Amino acid sequence: MATTTRRSFLTKATLGIAGLSLSVKARAKIKSERVNSPVVISTWRHGLQANDAAWEILSAGGYSLDAVEAGVRVVESDPEVITVGYGGIPDASGKVTLDACIMNEKGDAGSVAFLQCIKHPVSVARLVMEQTPHVMLAGKGAQQFALANGFKKEKLLTKEMRRHWKKWKKEEREFSTKINIENQLEENHDTISMLAIDDEGRLCGACTTSGMAFKKHGRVGDSPIIGAGLFVDGEIGGAAATGSGELVMKTLGSFLVVEFMRSGMSPKEACNAAIARIVKTIPDYEEHQIGYIAVNKSGEIGAASLQPGFDYAVKSTITSELREAGAWFKKL
Repeated sequence: MATTTRRSFLTKATLGIAGLSLSVKARAKIKSERVNSPVVISTWRHGLQANDAAWEILSAGGYSLDAVEAGVRVVESDPEVITVGYGGIPDASGKVTLDACIMNEKGDAGSVAFLQCIKHPVSVARLVMEQTPHVMLAGKGAQQFALANGFKKEKLLTKEMRRHWKKWKKEEREFSTKINIENQLEENHDTISMLAIDDEGRLCGACTTSGMAFKKHGRVGDSPIIGAGLFVDGEIGGAAATGSGELVMKTLGSFLVVEFMRSGMSPKEACNAAIARIVKTIPDYEEHQIGYIAVNKSGEIGAASLQPGFDYAVKSTITSELREAGAWFKKL
């Protein structure tokens, strides 16, 4: 777990932790990067391949909603990514359960939670948005909806993950959160969240995950919750989260980031302010990792995290790279 000294904690406390926003002095040191449209930003190293898929659509003048769906589907299909879709680590009962959501520039949204045996929950979430009067479907109802719309049941638990689960169960270990402060592949190195702006200025987002490793059967995190794991306001900007979903849900993190941008903060300022809210309100925040990404209507991008080690991927006409976000706790 990351550690901090009393001096570093007091330094962090000056960043507006007692208020709703960062101090003027602190905000002056936090700059966001302006990128011309189109642009796509996503969480973690697996965001690089997701961005490439999204870029094929964006660079051809396509719709950002199509781009974010196509981008995260790549990660949902990759068994090497152990916290999303096919190949995801199961819950405590040995079941792979998936959560996802999607949101467009008009405020339309769809999500699925506790979905089993369907490889691409993000696409089911889009159908919920476009073909039903609802926002969220869960469990067997979500699966039935998917099957009725042409999706096929698939086995998502790979042999490797089954061995991993059986070892965990044999050791009689209890569920615990993990902090990936060195950017190494660990059990809870999780969600793929993506935001994109297309040539027409349309801002959309998507989020998909298999959740925390060995979670309690039935647990749903922030990823399918509109306003927590993802929020988009086409006139202001969008934000998405990764990490310990319970902390994001308790602070409605992505909505909070967008509201901070509405008040005049840059994306990076807003992400930092949302991290500060967690530090202010949640006593055991040091035991967790949270990362936020954000983009505003003008094409400025930003990111921030609670612990070191949170990477995010950016792709535009001028760059395609993986970056490490600034962290509340600095590496010692």
